[in-house]
Amino acid sequence: MLEIKKVSKTYKKSSVKAIDNINLEIEDGDIYGFIGPNGAGKSTTIKCITGILPFEEGNILLDGLSIINNPIEFKKRIAYVPDNPDVYESLSGIEYLNFICDIYGVGKERDELILKYAQLFEIEERLADSIKNYSHGMKQKIVLIAALVHKPKLLVLDEPFVGLDPKASHSLKETMKELCREGAIIFFSSHVLEVVEKLCNKIAIIKDGHIISSGSIEKVKGDTSLENVFLELFDE
Repeated sequence: MLEIKKVSKTYKKSSVKAIDNINLEIEDGDIYGFIGPNGAGKSTTIKCITGILPFEEGNILLDGLSIINNPIEFKKRIAYVPDNPDVYESLSGIEYLNFICDIYGVGKERDELILKYAQLFEIEERLADSIKNYSHGMKQKIVLIAALVHKPKLLVLDEPFVGLDPKASHSLKETMKELCREGAIIFFSSHVLEVVEKLCNKIAIIKDGHIISSGSIEKVKGDTSLENVFLELFDE
């Protein structure tokens, strides 16, 4: 289980909390959607979960392991795909993937895993090429493969489908479902509400740094669409 307990974060030079007393419980096997308008606190929450940003109050635990008390062990169990795929462009695709495998201590099985996901995302023939020559979509695929090769317990995705072609998007959705059937947790943010509604079993909506609704998709949207719920909540 991923537990976010009373987490608050305030940026320097600001008197307003970017996120305020965030509480969420996300269970093994959940594909958990996280939505809200720009500036609501989505990226701040994600960066706190992944250890990129420190936070002043609360705690975040994965299977009881605290990111505050055991940050290295916590991070070994997670993977993060940001909304902009920043990678070492001086490396080739395969060099970058082997670098990530070295960091996470992936052993002999790395070759099989890299091949599996490279074929899945149809980038196998470009692994020897320099990343600086990749398109945005290809960089996104390399970052996704790098996130998957060490079999994370928690996969955090920020707008993961941006830049992917329809076939790659479908492959990613199926991979997410497969990981969750095996007991992993997917936590992802997206502005494409139709994808969130179809793919996720649970969801949280954030506004002005506060969680205003959370639970199963059926509970949150009721007998209407997620898009209608969103528009009603944020219609000024």
